[in-house]
Amino acid sequence: MNTIKHPIFQPLQLPGHLLKNRLTIAPMSRVSATSEGLATSEMADYYTAFAKGGFSMIITEGSYTDEMASKSYPHQPGLVSPSHAAAWQPVTEQVKTHGALIIAQLMHAGALSQYSPETIAPSAIQPVGVKLAQYGGTGAYPFPKAMSPEDINTVKEGFVNAAKFALQAGFDGVELHAANGYLLDQFLTPELNVREDHYGGNTSNRFRIIAEIIDAIRAVVPVHFLVGIRLSEGKVNDLKYRWKDGAAMAIEILEEAGKTAPDFIHIAVQTGEWERDSFYSNGTSYAALAKQITGKVIIANGGMHQLTRAARVIEESHADLLSIGKAALADPAWPLHTLNGTPSLAFHPDMLWPEATIKHTNAIIKSKHITIS
Repeated sequence: MNTIKHPIFQPLQLPGHLLKNRLTIAPMSRVSATSEGLATSEMADYYTAFAKGGFSMIITEGSYTDEMASKSYPHQPGLVSPSHAAAWQPVTEQVKTHGALIIAQLMHAGALSQYSPETIAPSAIQPVGVKLAQYGGTGAYPFPKAMSPEDINTVKEGFVNAAKFALQAGFDGVELHAANGYLLDQFLTPELNVREDHYGGNTSNRFRIIAEIIDAIRAVVPVHFLVGIRLSEGKVNDLKYRWKDGAAMAIEILEEAGKTAPDFIHIAVQTGEWERDSFYSNGTSYAALAKQITGKVIIANGGMHQLTRAARVIEESHADLLSIGKAALADPAWPLHTLNGTPSLAFHPDMLWPEATIKHTNAIIKSKHITIS
């Protein structure tokens, strides 16, 4: 396949923004901020490398949204104060210098926090699995406290304030992390949300907190500021999880998502196996359903560095954009190398082990003489 004509290099219009290609960086936790959650110069270099390397949009690692219980990991960045916004400004400025959009992912860990000894969740249900060692965790997750109405209000206010700080920091938009088992996804998941109030009981109620957050953010940011959401079935602590009702559940969630009119919907496949873990028995994919039901820009995820798969996703209208994770960690200039037909460094698990930090990844890349002009 001629890579110059490959559909991943076609431009795409987002509301108020023209992307030069279909390639975006997937959000990846890098646990490399200061202990106070401040972005660093090393983080600026890390994100700028992707912009220099040809990615048209960068979605950052998740930033925590309040000081109560949202933090996921030690050394996670935050967006809860003016100092956080100021620390992110050099990152956004450097990335924009190279013509890429930069989106802040807003994240609340809920019951999957590896930072807080006391956690909160929609319902008091202990998460399955164990904490992630590469992010500093050991042992089982604790039993979370079921959230009170006051807790829910605090969470909503945190997301809205974080969006305002993201705007102040120079981000082009935010992505609400409603995927991979974290708090907003816990609200969506029937097995994890057994509430009997208007935040549980059916899909519309379970989606309510997300809808309210999106509406509240829209009320305080300018029209050009992008607001998207990330959805998934699999969880970081339960990679094999799928909706029991399959496509029917996906359709219900996407119908609710469509009502909120996000600028984009990011469908994540945690395993990287898009065909295996994204399709339903009726032959359609979660991403394709999202595009059909909402009519919004859809980002697909799950091994999208494979060019045949990437072409299929775009040409068969499963999605409009592709988010790339591990291949980008291995080679920040993956788009340029792919476009020019030059070799890229393959991903190796050591890039995320024993710690998933920027420093560890950058050391491996540097040792392989990957350079970006």
